[in-house]
Amino acid sequence: MSESAKENIILQTHFPTLKLIGRGKVRDLYDLGEHLLLVATDRLSAFDVIMPQGIPHKGRVLTQISAFWFQHTADIIENHLVSVNVDDYPEACRPYHKQLAQRSMLVRKTQPLLIECVVRGYLSGSAWLEYKETGSVCGLKLPNGLIESDKLPQPIFTPATKAEAGQHDENISFERTAEIVGRERAEQLRDSSIRIYQRASDMAEQRGLIIADTKMEFGVRDGKLILIDELLTPDSSRFWPRASYKPGGSQPSFDKQFVRDYLLSIKWNKQPPAPNLPEEVVRVTSEKYLEAYEKLAGLKIEDSGL
Repeated sequence: MSESAKENIILQTHFPTLKLIGRGKVRDLYDLGEHLLLVATDRLSAFDVIMPQGIPHKGRVLTQISAFWFQHTADIIENHLVSVNVDDYPEACRPYHKQLAQRSMLVRKTQPLLIECVVRGYLSGSAWLEYKETGSVCGLKLPNGLIESDKLPQPIFTPATKAEAGQHDENISFERTAEIVGRERAEQLRDSSIRIYQRASDMAEQRGLIIADTKMEFGVRDGKLILIDELLTPDSSRFWPRASYKPGGSQPSFDKQFVRDYLLSIKWNKQPPAPNLPEEVVRVTSEKYLEAYEKLAGLKIEDSGL
């Protein structure tokens, strides 16, 4: 890993003249009055614990992939993105141009809905574990005889409630979703999420990637449903290489699974503080994020400015 890549890692932003309103696992959030500023750092969390080291290029990759998908799904549903070009931001952001470049988004404010909108096209992760026990996922009965990583007959909507910090999201049924947000809104969430997933899945397949599943978030602005947060990134989705896809077990992926596998191999107890990651694990994880961006955007890294 180059020294310049290490030097450009941002674990936390400090913009004293801007109003910080929160830090998530990855993003720092600033209130700019009419808009919000989302800044994707290079932080990485695994098992809901933030790792001590950042992953080079990660924040930029997450931002640029989200911008790519917001552009390509805008005809399906309106999203919150205003710009990813720092030159378009309010004057107050100018002193921080270098830190904000390519890793930030200026977005419209919405009232976020407390539902994680998960769409699954393949049987993996917690869905596979639930299917093995019950034959269903989030109350949806699936065909008998499916194996791990099988492609589902059609994408399914498997929502979850958004957990408090340090807790896990809880899978819920569509009926429970309707109780929380109302039936009409729940149907909007389901139908929009599935349409976005199908669009992205088709595009990704043409670029050699399978999107096994993904998680989306929505908000409401002036009574209208708006797509928010990040979209179809390696942090919110499972990306698998199409060329090596073979159902019957877990698949290699373009995300932080490499870190999770390492942490499992050393039998870490999944409690803070997290252990230091070997340089090789950091390097390979960075490469996986970059490769996902290259494949999706059709750009080589040196051409993208990342």
